[in-house]
Amino acid sequence: MAIHKPVALYPTFKELKDIPLDEFPELSSFLASGPDWRKQSWLWGQEFLSYIGRNKSQHTYTRFRSEIEKFLLWSFVIKESPCDEFRKTDILDYADFCWKPPQTWISLTNHDKFQPKGDGTYIQNKAWSPYRLVVSKGDNSTPDKKKYRPSQQTLRATFTAIIAFYKYLMDEEYCVGNPAQLAKKDCRHFIKDAQVKDVKRLSEEQWLFLLETVTAMADDNSRFERNLFLIAALKTLFLRISEFSERPDWIPVMGHFWEDTDKNWWLKVYGKGRKLRDITVPSSFMPYLKRYRLYRGMSSLPLDGEKHPIVEKLRGSGGMTARQLSRLVQEVFDHAYETMKKQQGEEIARKFREVSTHWLRHTGASLEIERGRALKDLSEDLGHSSMATTDTVYVQSEDRKRAESGKNREV
Repeated sequence: MAIHKPVALYPTFKELKDIPLDEFPELSSFLASGPDWRKQSWLWGQEFLSYIGRNKSQHTYTRFRSEIEKFLLWSFVIKESPCDEFRKTDILDYADFCWKPPQTWISLTNHDKFQPKGDGTYIQNKAWSPYRLVVSKGDNSTPDKKKYRPSQQTLRATFTAIIAFYKYLMDEEYCVGNPAQLAKKDCRHFIKDAQVKDVKRLSEEQWLFLLETVTAMADDNSRFERNLFLIAALKTLFLRISEFSERPDWIPVMGHFWEDTDKNWWLKVYGKGRKLRDITVPSSFMPYLKRYRLYRGMSSLPLDGEKHPIVEKLRGSGGMTARQLSRLVQEVFDHAYETMKKQQGEEIARKFREVSTHWLRHTGASLEIERGRALKDLSEDLGHSSMATTDTVYVQSEDRKRAESGKNREV
């Protein structure tokens, strides 16, 4: 039996809040062409995602939108049954589908779901697909959709979203049970994890090489002053890239750097879970802050209530999106790779082909652990909800001892 081409179900949160379906004719036609429960399930999904968009972060909304869209598409065109009638076995069937989706439902890159037509309506982007085959950075082999398998992290995210969706339906009395919660423990694709946790980070030597590289770039061309400031801040202040980005409900501004009565500097950050936290700003970072501000024609230190965006566009006004900031970081990674490749060879340089922006946060935190900083203090700066999270992610002293003791085994 031919498998229906996937239809994009939900736009961005801004458009979702009051979506006029007549502006999305393909979606409207798809919903109208099926049984009545299809439209009803879609409306439940819209309600749930609107709730998530109002009360959670933009990242959480985007992740949940992707998962609920895939789940409801499967319900509509593969299972052909309403989600409020599903039992545990149906959710396990969906997990099997996610483990090996049809190749026509898989793309190799991210694509916008909808494209403006010019007459006020939006058509679906034909290149869009609900699943994406992620290729490791630096892997130049030809991607093969037949080899798609979701990671354990992706499977957990799938169940997290569906469990939350059913909980919402139960709270609103649309549904009487949560089959996803029951199915999670019986999903055969989950693997019990007793692996050594390998934090994605740079070594101290690699970090210093990266810092020297971007400093030289900024010394040679002032265009790279933003890159230098951003790289130093992400690593030293343990920031997620989104925490420096301009978002609908938060703009990071220079006034968020502040000094207390004891001459300690802090940075106010709006992080995951819509939580504000204050991060300690070390003395070693202040020269980078001053350098960047002087480059922008400001006083050397931030003023109370200052409204200038922390990282500003070169053209136009305002802050930058997470994607734009990531491009600035990637520009430095690429330059570091080429420089190290010339100096020390491809094998040693290849780490800079794999690295992502989040590695800088991990690098800073890991180096702090190694220098002996108190776990409680580091956990507060990282914005973790508990020290247990910091301990699980970053403290691997026992694993290091085990590796050291096992290194000298004889064949």
